[in-house]
Amino acid sequence: MGHFTAEEKAAVTNIWSKTNVEEVGGEALGRLLTVYPWTQRFFDHFGNLSSPSAIMGNPKVKAHGRKVITAFGEALHHLEDLKGAFAKLSELHCDKLHVDPENFKLLGNMIVIVLADHFGEDFTPEVQAAWQKMVAGVATALGHKYH
Repeated sequence: MGHFTAEEKAAVTNIWSKTNVEEVGGEALGRLLTVYPWTQRFFDHFGNLSSPSAIMGNPKVKAHGRKVITAFGEALHHLEDLKGAFAKLSELHCDKLHVDPENFKLLGNMIVIVLADHFGEDFTPEVQAAWQKMVAGVATALGHKYH
């Protein structure tokens, strides 16, 4: 992924410092599973995913969402080497879980949507651009082992 400017790093870090990881993670993963229902096949063991309210209220969705968004937070420490930072997760999702790498892009977009909803006016177009760049970089890094 391309170089991050000081302004982009600041924009992403500022929003991240105010992010409720549990809320944003659960909501982003819940939206992914609701908006793109074919992604549910990777989460059969999560129990009831039969409706949007079941998905959004599912404790396993919330817990895994927190885990996922925490990994995105870790990316902030490795913006210049996302492929290296996500090498093990890429291998896991490719070799063991067989997740379609397109899903990483979809999840990144869900994260941006949820952050925009949570932060409103503070989530300016410039902040969104920085976050889009970051989630695209993470998606590319997670898909690295597929190539």
